[in-house]
Amino acid sequence: MNTRIAGGTKKGRRLKASRTRGLRPTTERVRAAIFSMIGEKTIQAGNVLDLYAGTGAMGIEALSRGAGWVDFVETNPSLCRDIVKNLEALGLSSQAKVHARRVNQAMNELNRDYELILIDPPYETDPWTDVMGLLLENGLVSKGSTVVAEHSSRRELDQRFARLVCQKHRRYGDTAVSIFILEENI
Repeated sequence: MNTRIAGGTKKGRRLKASRTRGLRPTTERVRAAIFSMIGEKTIQAGNVLDLYAGTGAMGIEALSRGAGWVDFVETNPSLCRDIVKNLEALGLSSQAKVHARRVNQAMNELNRDYELILIDPPYETDPWTDVMGLLLENGLVSKGSTVVAEHSSRRELDQRFARLVCQKHRRYGDTAVSIFILEENI
């Protein structure tokens, strides 16, 4: 399975990934739309968290577009190896770490503020309340953080998860993208 980077310094470069049952990489069109929606300023030299990373295309796209660091979280060991190989092939290994763990476990271990969090779980699951809650409980989001939730267009996400408030929502065929921003303390 090959995926191409949609923008930035690595635009056009191909990522290789093992064929894995149930893997649904974010299409180049949707990745380009997501990064257009959030704007380049959101990721410039910032920290990015890619949850349910799969092929790693979203996090690698962020690095290509100027992110300073990406933590990839993926449970499938084969996909983790693919992400590491792609990072090495693109010369991005020094700007990333791949965590071969369950999302909940990794979120309890990470201790960094992220400017951008990318969440793309399997469409048949509904981890949203737990994952959004852990982002807040573990201090992984802060003022100015953006959370990108990619989900099935057949699933409507809540407009609010505690202080994370949906600011934008778009549909692209079977895929929907909801952008959440951390609400200021009042």
